[in-house]
Amino acid sequence: MGRTLTVEVSVETIRNPQKQESLLHATRMIDEVVNKLLDNLEDSKSRLMSLYCACTSEVPSGPIDQKFQSVVIGCAIEDQKKIKRRLETLLRNTENSEKSITLLEHPKSTVQQLCNNERD
Repeated sequence: MGRTLTVEVSVETIRNPQKQESLLHATRMIDEVVNKLLDNLEDSKSRLMSLYCACTSEVPSGPIDQKFQSVVIGCAIEDQKKIKRRLETLLRNTENSEKSITLLEHPKSTVQQLCNNERD
């Protein structure tokens, strides 16, 4: 009796051509914002936030990008979740990079201020 040495499991999202095109369009829109991050951090961060607000079912904390929302609605449910997670990660990384930049620009006073803010 032989034994199997390895098993490969593959899970793929089945997409029709319209869903595939919507995913590519949404990815391009996010990539455009990411490519502009270094040029204008604040503007890119607010743009990422409006894209994120378009993906959430909760009451948005800011403006919603209606065009992006309609593109995301055209995506498969699994892709919608992946897009939302990617935006969450990008926003978190942007926030962390802002803190790092602030620390580099004003090392001593900023560290004290951040420590005081975390205690409050």
